[in-house]
Amino acid sequence: MSESDVVAQARELLEVTPVLDGHNDLPWALREQVRYDLDQRDIATDQTGRLHTDLARLDAGGVGGQFWSVYVPTSLQGDDAVSATLEQIDCVKALAARYPDRLRLVTTADEVEAARAEGKIASLMGAEGGHSINCSLATLRAFYDLGVRYLTLTHNDNTPWADSATDEPAAGGLTRFGVEVVREMNRMGMLVDLSHVAADTMRDALRASRAPVVFSHSSSRAVCSHPRNIPDDVLAQLPGNGGVAMATFVTKFVLQESVEWAAAAQRELVAHGFSDLDSSAEAKEVLAKFEEAHPQPVATAKTVADHLDHMREVAGIDHIGVGGDYDGTIFLPQDLDDVSGYPNLIAELLRRGWSEADLGKLTWHNAVRVLRDAESVAAELQRTESPSIATLAQLDG
Repeated sequence: MSESDVVAQARELLEVTPVLDGHNDLPWALREQVRYDLDQRDIATDQTGRLHTDLARLDAGGVGGQFWSVYVPTSLQGDDAVSATLEQIDCVKALAARYPDRLRLVTTADEVEAARAEGKIASLMGAEGGHSINCSLATLRAFYDLGVRYLTLTHNDNTPWADSATDEPAAGGLTRFGVEVVREMNRMGMLVDLSHVAADTMRDALRASRAPVVFSHSSSRAVCSHPRNIPDDVLAQLPGNGGVAMATFVTKFVLQESVEWAAAAQRELVAHGFSDLDSSAEAKEVLAKFEEAHPQPVATAKTVADHLDHMREVAGIDHIGVGGDYDGTIFLPQDLDDVSGYPNLIAELLRRGWSEADLGKLTWHNAVRVLRDAESVAAELQRTESPSIATLAQLDG
């Protein structure tokens, strides 16, 4: 088959089983760029050059479902983090209300399937970073009641109860309160997201969890040795747990040669007074000058496919998915540089011999199943368990 024929086949497959992507940071980009003024960033119009995401490109990419991240940075702590997360949730709700013919806010697997049947993008929410709950299980429950369906246990820094992949170990994984957070999430039906956490936190969470876990946007550490990726021993536990690891597209996490380049680029940002995660126009200008002098190693859909091949080999086809991290990074493969790019990845996997049934599991069925399984576990647990009122002080001293 010609290149165009393979891509056309990929697009046809995505019409039948679209992408349910694990992580998109559009709400934070809208906060950073226009302070949630949706008139200034109307995603019903072309936002190329400003955002990775708009409605036309979501359609072109074959996206049928999206976990919108209600992320806040760890520079916000305590009540400030809680308030900012509520503002992020409000943004997702505003997007769904503004584009009701294209987006449907959903909270269950059945609602995800119903939205797809209506031709709408099933829109879920995931909170990225345990600091958002301010060590409060009541706050965690409030987020669930507002529609949040996963919590990433940490972001780039430790919480008092869980170690991050990119911070110095302090808890050795999860503390007793961290275990209680996981168990309360199980009881509610909120997915435990292990992206961003330290490997020991992953292992502790898998031991503690009664429900399937997810990695909303993490790839294979064996293929690219970055602490944000998943070690093989953890991937190998997913069949027993029922969880799903959703490969990310971020170049500095998927291409080994890019690890050092990205670190140098981030140092350049910091030297110019920006956060190393800043995606503003001014930060992008600094990066563009840096890249002109130091060309970035190039990743492609083949790079991500290498991760998926390995993750499939270790975890099995029923335990992998995709989580692009669009609008949450400035480092992306050249043919996956916005949300319209998913057909390029599916085409590459077709060329590698992946079956249509297996691709359907990767893009859609696995993510829906893990959500449904978490709901089933919660229904059982709620028959015998009451909401936890434990505190950090009680459990960790």
